[in-house]
Amino acid sequence: MSSFKPSAKKTTAETGDPATNGNTEVTERGPFRVIIVNADVNNTVTIEGESSKEVSLKPWQAAQLWVGEERVVTADNPVAVLFGHPCSIRHNCTCGMLYAALQPAKEEAQTFFIPPHLATDAEAETLVLLSQEKSANTMTFDPESPMVKTDGTVVLYRPGLLLSLIPEADFAGCYVVKSIAGTDDFAVIVVNEIDKDKVRIGTEPLVGSDWQKLKGTDYVSVKVTLQSGISIIWHTSSKIAVYFLGRKDGTLFGNPGHIVGKSPDFRGCALTPLAVDIGETAMGWRESLKYCRDKDLKMLSFSNTEMHQLVSDRLIETKSDSLKEVWMGMRRSSLTGEWYWVDGQPAGDTFWGDGEPGAAHEGQCASMSLKNKKFVWSDEDCCKHIHPVCVKNPIFFSDS
Repeated sequence: MSSFKPSAKKTTAETGDPATNGNTEVTERGPFRVIIVNADVNNTVTIEGESSKEVSLKPWQAAQLWVGEERVVTADNPVAVLFGHPCSIRHNCTCGMLYAALQPAKEEAQTFFIPPHLATDAEAETLVLLSQEKSANTMTFDPESPMVKTDGTVVLYRPGLLLSLIPEADFAGCYVVKSIAGTDDFAVIVVNEIDKDKVRIGTEPLVGSDWQKLKGTDYVSVKVTLQSGISIIWHTSSKIAVYFLGRKDGTLFGNPGHIVGKSPDFRGCALTPLAVDIGETAMGWRESLKYCRDKDLKMLSFSNTEMHQLVSDRLIETKSDSLKEVWMGMRRSSLTGEWYWVDGQPAGDTFWGDGEPGAAHEGQCASMSLKNKKFVWSDEDCCKHIHPVCVKNPIFFSDS
């Protein structure tokens, strides 16, 4: 379901940039429109408002409607909904299209951040369009209040640009943007302030960047000039938002960055997240090792602090509340008494709990506690029945 209030665009146009002749007083520039694009099944779409109607769409069909009032679009099956105008930008007596994709409305309110970089040089003309299931309104952009909450879509409008904002719940670990030849391209990145130093473009950190604080929030944003070709923008441990923008002949264009990986990973841009498989049955350590190998996975193992944190985050996302302990792929050598990973990694950093590990006779295999967020280790009798954890490394994106 998507909701929108096209009359808000009229207000937008009336305050538009004179350079783009942003007015809606001529016939061809009157109503905004919505375009509904169907997928691969027959579909019934309902457009609710003061004058409601139903539209039947066959696979891959699209419907276009002029709108002059608040509307709510619902469909039996998923559809794409675009909102905009075919003649919103006028230059030398020619028209330019302006459209933005609307995101589905949510049952719960979502948080949206508005980076001031998106309104640079057009602060007075920039509006924030909020569409909700039961109400919609237009707000003037205020850098003192760069955060809104709504159960619908938030679209930023400035003369020549409609840009759907990314809700905090849809932030991601990795984006890919591609510069366009002959244009001045840049990216705007939003990240939690405490994690700003862990943003990467390609393999390089953002050194000496001019971060802007989003007032009243824990977030900051930065504008980054893009090099030619593909740029991979990612974070080593937190989710971020990325917008791609460009300017050509005085006209600004842009869109949310293309997400290629939802989950952050300190090793790079992960197309697929670290896969974690928790065995449903508790079993001995040797049986657990076989369980993982039979599934073409490896028993949980890591040799540094970053990997420990990454695995811990995945376990928080996937484990049940009743699960308190899991086997790891580490055991003690019967010959030397030294601990080693069965996948051949060096012992590296360790995270033993207080008083652990004990003497050799107390336990030859290692388990990890899930009772709190410290995820500390202990030695255990290898015959003890504990749930195994198997993992599969992600596939990483490369621009080479």
